[in-house]
Amino acid sequence: MTDLPPEFAERPVRKAGQEPTASLTLDAYRRLKNELEQLTNEGRTHIAERLKAAREHGDIRENAEYDASKNEQALMESRIRNLERMLRDPDIIEAPVAAEVVAAGMLVTLRALDEDDPEDETYLLAESAEERAAGARTVTTTSPLGSALVGARPEQEITYQAPGGSFRYVVLRFEPSG
Repeated sequence: MTDLPPEFAERPVRKAGQEPTASLTLDAYRRLKNELEQLTNEGRTHIAERLKAAREHGDIRENAEYDASKNEQALMESRIRNLERMLRDPDIIEAPVAAEVVAAGMLVTLRALDEDDPEDETYLLAESAEERAAGARTVTTTSPLGSALVGARPEQEITYQAPGGSFRYVVLRFEPSG
């Protein structure tokens, strides 16, 4: 594995049966770590300033700005807790270099078969919804589309069920995301 951050070299070995808190690429780990730092520092400071300003407008029982700030604060604190949980003890995974079938860490280009004028769509197939790739939407391996993609080959037709109905695609190509 390439250039792991020092916190991974120093962490103890997991006990038997202890699961990782997330499976992330090194890029996603670094991005989420930066997001957590930004939220806990500038994010909290910004919300505190907004709450203070809203309180100065008088009675907080009927203060829409105060209510909006409190809601934003709750959402931000929820995101902070989620990031802290994921980053506590993640598995750092590498995207595959090459493969004969679609696997996590690949960019997959599909074409819808049930549309009159379909456009090619590119997805990043990932273990975590936190993964990102430029120009691609992220789909997890546990989602209906993602699970249909795992193991697919070029020119293979896939079908999956979703709340909106049944969808058919053809796999045009795939490549490692890194």
